[in-house]
Amino acid sequence: MNQEETVQHLKNVTRSIPDYPKPGIVFRDLTTIFQDGKSFSMALDSLMNCLKDENSEPTTFDKLAGIEARGFVLAGALAAKLGGGVALLRKPGKLPYKKRGIEYKLEYGEDALEMHVDAIQPGERVIVVDDLLATGGTAEAGCKLVEEAGGEIIKVLFLVELPELEGRKRLGNYDIDSIITFEGH
Repeated sequence: MNQEETVQHLKNVTRSIPDYPKPGIVFRDLTTIFQDGKSFSMALDSLMNCLKDENSEPTTFDKLAGIEARGFVLAGALAAKLGGGVALLRKPGKLPYKKRGIEYKLEYGEDALEMHVDAIQPGERVIVVDDLLATGGTAEAGCKLVEEAGGEIIKVLFLVELPELEGRKRLGNYDIDSIITFEGH
């Protein structure tokens, strides 16, 4: 399959749930990709292709920072294939060791992310990974948290993007890639 066929396959496999979590929203349920081995493998291959330079050489990195919870799935699987460690960016109250955190605003309220203080070392090259880019608030907070720890963000990677919500604008000058786009939300 070429990349266009792969993207179409992944879009077709994605379950769309109208009016969830509230009326007017179409929730893109990616668990249908994760639970199908062929589709999950195709998604990971597509994400790995985003991590190559103009000469098709792999991007060098130290850590993949996965944002809770589906970002963990992607970051862990990519790290297993590519090498490198995984830093977990979690919702508050989930990490047992010393942690650093950041609060951020969402379109419907406030939230926070935390990571262990030793998850990212100063100077480490980090790829931030999440399943979906919508308004960009969570990804922006994740990037700030990594940078506060001294990490250098070399890429922000998403499986799905909802372009009309303009999350890329919120993420500024980061190098961003996504595989699948869905118009509407």
